[in-house]
This record gives sequence, structure tokens and C-alpha cells, in this order.
Amino acid sequence: MKHLTIIALTCCALITASCSQKRYADALTPEEALESFQLDNDFKIEIFAAEPFVLDPVEMVFDEEGRAFVVEMPDYPYKPEPGKGKGSIRMLTDSDGDGRIDKSVIFADSISEATSVLPWKGGLLVTAAPNILFMKDTTDDFKADIKQVLFTGFFENNSEAQITNLRFGIDNWIYASNNGQNGTVTSNKKPGKAPLAMSSADFRFRLDNDEFEQETGPGQFGHTFNDWGHRFVTQNTLHIQHAVIPWRYTHRHPNMPSAKGVFDVSNKEMIMYQVTPAPYWRAERTRQRQKQYAEQNLDRQEYADDHFTGASGGTVYNGDLFPKEYYGNVFTGDVAGNLIHRDVLTPLKDSPTYRAGRDSTIEKDKEFLASTDPWFRPASFIVGPDGALYVIDMYRQHIETPVSIPEELKTDMDFNAGMDKGRIYKITPKNAAGRKAIAQYPGKMTSAELVKLLAHPNQWWSGQAQKLLLERQDNTIAPAVKTLFETNTDPRARLHAFFVLEGLRSLDADMIKKAMRDVHPGVREYGVMLSEKYPQLLPELIKATDDSSARVAFQATLSLGQFPAVKSATPLAAVLQKHYKDQWFRMAVLSSKPGSSPAFLALLTDQYGFFNSMDEEKTIFRKDIDQIIEASKAGTLASQRATGK
Repeated sequence: MKHLTIIALTCCALITASCSQKRYADALTPEEALESFQLDNDFKIEIFAAEPFVLDPVEMVFDEEGRAFVVEMPDYPYKPEPGKGKGSIRMLTDSDGDGRIDKSVIFADSISEATSVLPWKGGLLVTAAPNILFMKDTTDDFKADIKQVLFTGFFENNSEAQITNLRFGIDNWIYASNNGQNGTVTSNKKPGKAPLAMSSADFRFRLDNDEFEQETGPGQFGHTFNDWGHRFVTQNTLHIQHAVIPWRYTHRHPNMPSAKGVFDVSNKEMIMYQVTPAPYWRAERTRQRQKQYAEQNLDRQEYADDHFTGASGGTVYNGDLFPKEYYGNVFTGDVAGNLIHRDVLTPLKDSPTYRAGRDSTIEKDKEFLASTDPWFRPASFIVGPDGALYVIDMYRQHIETPVSIPEELKTDMDFNAGMDKGRIYKITPKNAAGRKAIAQYPGKMTSAELVKLLAHPNQWWSGQAQKLLLERQDNTIAPAVKTLFETNTDPRARLHAFFVLEGLRSLDADMIKKAMRDVHPGVREYGVMLSEKYPQLLPELIKATDDSSARVAFQATLSLGQFPAVKSATPLAAVLQKHYKDQWFRMAVLSSKPGSSPAFLALLTDQYGFFNSMDEEKTIFRKDIDQIIEASKAGTLASQRATGK
């Protein structure tokens, strides 16, 4: 009997072990993981860094000295106790020049839930909810001895939905994703300013003049700009959305039927081509949910795999190493699908937004990169000074937050598995020509040298030059920047120069008029935007509402709404006549007070006969403007009652 019991126990142990192995695979070494990648044939992937030199990485940046800083998040997915955060920022070094990191130092440690960094004035801005911090090493020991809280009050209860994704924009603002979470944000540099309510919004700020405000969102983990400053955000199942209208326009009055300013440019495309099977817990949870839907007679379908569910890190490729057809593409990871997806962005002809889709000639039924290793978790990306695309792989057995998984399915899941691991990969074209070692990085250059760098074809270099010139505030270079703006043949360089001048307070009405008349719409758009501050440019602004570029005409419509109705109502009505079929132009008109008033409705009806013949879009517009007018009347009445008038 005892012998049979031992046999039975042994069999149970073997069965349990077998089930455990079948459910969740073990980790691979970095070299083994390389073999798991199925990558576009024209590219190669190499290890840039791996454990023990980097652990739990979620984001990496190269500063103006070319140094790589990585944000590590070992506490994920659990919130650490106050004061006991294990997060860190690590500086990586390739001491022997072989292209692989062989040394790292801790720049800052004991951080609670740091998620992103951005170089600023020789230090780093750091998002670590509830704060945005500034850290700097002033003693040359590669450890931060300055740690200042710049902003505080952001949401901090879920590490998957906190303030993150610091990005420097072409317009000199720094943007961050907030996932639309609640928060009451204050600035330690402007303690007297009223707290900022963050519900439904992302965040942006400037440190050269201490401004901060809500921005259109929400974005979760993935935030990027194209060359023209158009923002794209990632949010789990929505792998690429365009922030079409800035928050400051959609909230000019409180009565908009919808203030949603983001658009899913993938046309609700959910399909991805993963080569890993769904993990046991997800497959089982999906089975259970589908059973419930069937029992409740719900026409609802949930997918365990092959559909975006953990989209992360969307990044525009704007380097100078990949073939030209890849320039401006967006690379997005799916941490649940263990893959990297590529989208080609195409601007729409009659609308101010884009379409995103696969390159059907190369990736019709596959991804840019897919791994057979279920531990591969491509959380974010960065285009380096060398033009390569760097992939930040958190490398965890389980990436999902435990709160999303039923208790009975968590019994054999170790959410800490992989805390001692992390990988960063470097993707380059196989046929890329050999490059000379970089002799000097922007941080060591003179201001005059930085001006020349504004025309660099790799946007890492030109962006660093713009940011450094903003930081230095060296007005002696303004004449050279003006010359570059007026003579350079690359519109990207002209746009950088335009905003360097803006940052130096060296723009005037004549310069803005030149921008409004630029041959490239990407420059004209910002000339139009800044013309809002110059009433003498109103005739030029009205003319821009008829621009051949939908994006320029759209911005002109938004900007025109900043002017009094006596000057703007008639041209706004003309815009509506021409563009009413597009939802974004309708929204641009309605977001302004002049374009949503009873007088404007009367103008459309009596003078333009706008509603004489109706269609679907005119019906929607009529419903929306009526709703705004009624809400405005109700608000006025409530205000009068409150004040006793």
C-alpha cells in the first residue's frame, strides 16, 4: 500500500510538472532569444544590451552626449509601499566599442514606478507618478544628486495607466501621456497657479516659460510625432490613434456634444499575426467569457490571440539608416502578441488626419518582426543617433496586470518571473553602408554648430539641436537661424528653425507671414497657428482657410475661431459650406464660440441657405449646433439664477 501511494504521488507530481511546463515556457538566454525572431529579410537584429547590465527596461533615451539611459521597472505589476520603490534609471556603456553594452551604472535608484525619461539641461526629466521630476548629476560620478519635483498630483493607482511617454515636440512643448486618468496637478515652479484637473486629458508643459496644460488624448504607453508635429498615441487594443484637434480648441466652450479629439487611423484594424499561442490563462479566460456571452444571448466575440490587446510603444521612424520607404512609418509592439507591427501613414486628401495600414507588398499576412518566445515583451522603441531602431524588451513571463486575471487562473502564475532579466535589441538594414564613428555629439557643439545641425536628415540630431538651442537661449545665433529658415530647401529644417526663433522670442509678424506662405504645408500649418497672436494677419489667416492642404485649411479654421464673430463668422460659414462632409471640420467650427452661436445658425440659414437641402452630415451638424445653443442657454439661465440677476 505504501509503495502504491509513493507511485501515485510521483505520478501526480509528474503530471503537475508536465501541466506547468505546457502552460508557461521557461526563459531563453539572450542568444537563444535572437534565434526566435522572424524578421523582415532586409533587416538584421542584434543584442545591444542584456542582463545583468539592464533589468526590466521599459524605455530608453540617448542624451545630447550620446549616452544611453534606461528606465527600469522591477516593481511592476505591483505597487510598492511608500518609500520602498525599486525602480531605477541606469546609464549604459559600451566600453570596448564592439556595439554591445558591457557596463552600466545606476544613475538614480529607489524610484517608485518610473516609466519614462527625457534629457533636459544636462539632466533628465522623469515621470514617476504622482510626479514629474528633474534629476541631474553635478559631481561627475554618474549619480543624480539633484532630485526636484516639478509637477505633482498625477494618478498613481495603476502602473499601466500612469503619467508617462515624455516627448519633446517640434513646437517646444514637452508632451506626456496620462491615459485620461483623474488627477489634480500643481507646479512647484508656479505654486500660485490654480491646480489643473486632468480627467480625460494628456499633459503638456514648457520649462522655458513654466506653462502647463491639458492636451488631447488619451494615450497609454506609446507616444510619437511625425516630422510635422502630428501626435500619435497607443492604447492597448487601439494600436495607433491620431490626436487631430488640440485640447485648447475642443474646450473653448463647455457645451461640445463630444470633445473627443483622437481618431483611430487604423480604421479599427485589430488583426495581428502572432506566432506564439495564447497563454493558458488568456485562452481559458476567453473560453469562460464566451460561455457567459452565449448563456446571456449576447452577440459578442472575444479573442485570445491574433488581435491587438497589448499594443505598446508606437514610434515614428525618422532616422537616416532605413530604406526611404520606411521613413515616417510607425513601429508598434504588442507585448501580449510578442511582435512588432509596422504601419504606413498616408495623409487623407480632404480631411486633416491619416490612414494607417500595412505595407501589403511586404507584410500582407505577417508582421515586421514576430517572436516564437512568449517572454518577448517589446514595450517601447527609439530611433538612435546612428539611425538604428532600438527595441526595449521588458522580457517577462507574464506582462498583464494581475487585476485582469481571474483568481483561479493565477495559482501557477509568477508575476515576478523575469525581474532579473531584460533585453534591448538593435535593428538595422542588412545592406546598410558602414558608418564612421560619431566624432562629436550635439552636447559638445557650439550654438553656431547646432544651427547647422537643424538640417540633419536624422531627426534625432535636428531635434537635439532645437532642444539645446531652446535650453541655451543664445540670441546671438538668431540671424543665422533666420537665414536657414529663409533659404534651406528642406522644409523640416525650416520648421526646426521657425521654432528655434519662437523659443528665442525672435519671431515677428513678417516671419510668421513667410511661414504662412511657405511652399510646404507642414510649415504653413504652424505659421497659421502662430498667426492667432497677430490680428494684423487676419486677412492672411482667412485666405489660409482655402488652402490646398486640408491640414492647413483645418488649422486655419481652428485659429479663425479665436477671433470675434464680427470678423470670423462669415469665413467660418464659407469653410463649412466647403468642408461640412468632414467630421473634423464640423468640429473645428463648432468648437469656437463664433461658430456655435444662434447668430451663426441664423447666418447659415438666412444668408447661405445651408439647410435648404439636407444630407446625413448636415443633419448631424444641425443636431450638434442646436444642442450647443440649448446647453449654452441653460448654462446662462443657471448662472443668472445663481447670481440673482
